[in-house]
Amino acid sequence: MPLSGEAIRTMNYVDDISVTLRRILTVLPSLTEEERRRVSDHIKKADPSYDSVLQALQAKK
Repeated sequence: MPLSGEAIRTMNYVDDISVTLRRILTVLPSLTEEERRRVSDHIKKADPSYDSVLQALQAKK
């Protein structure tokens, strides 16, 4: 069954997120411990989170 345009666009968004996460991983070694902690706290507080999106996808089954 072919995918809708909306599903393909959504998958492209996921690819964009993956690129962003790779960039974050590349920068992490250059951060101080304090900076790493603050970035970590910022990611934890981000809403919606990656996990909340996965939960929403699974709830729609």
